[in-house]
Amino acid sequence: MSGRTFIIAEAGVNHNGSLDMALKLVEIAAQAGADAVKFQTFKANSLVSKQAPKADYQLKTTSANESQFEMLRKLELTDVMHEAIIEHCKKCNIAFMSTPFDVESLHYLVTSTIFLILRSHPVRLRMLSFCFMQRALVNASSCQRG
Repeated sequence: MSGRTFIIAEAGVNHNGSLDMALKLVEIAAQAGADAVKFQTFKANSLVSKQAPKADYQLKTTSANESQFEMLRKLELTDVMHEAIIEHCKKCNIAFMSTPFDVESLHYLVTSTIFLILRSHPVRLRMLSFCFMQRALVNASSCQRG
């Protein structure tokens, strides 16, 4: 082990559902010297009901006229968007990572690229079970750039 710290830039949902913004976040992370850029992958219909109200902190920065479901739908990355981001990461010589928030998203990430499960996120047993069955757990320290 080289002793070098592996730096992950957290893009999360800061792209606001815009592919152009997501690609710009990749570029900024690469220019800053990060080794990887991490997004969030989820399907709103797997996380909240269509009637779920927003949390207080969400109401401070988003429209009160939309539900939490509608807000999250706007932040989802489609498969096409993921593919474009992954390709852009390769061009920028930075690793792509994403945290899955539901089983469908986990399956997508396992079959398309690497992903990262953070200990601070509540991980469902069936998601972990799926990871072990797919032998897909990724140790961030073993990730390579580009």
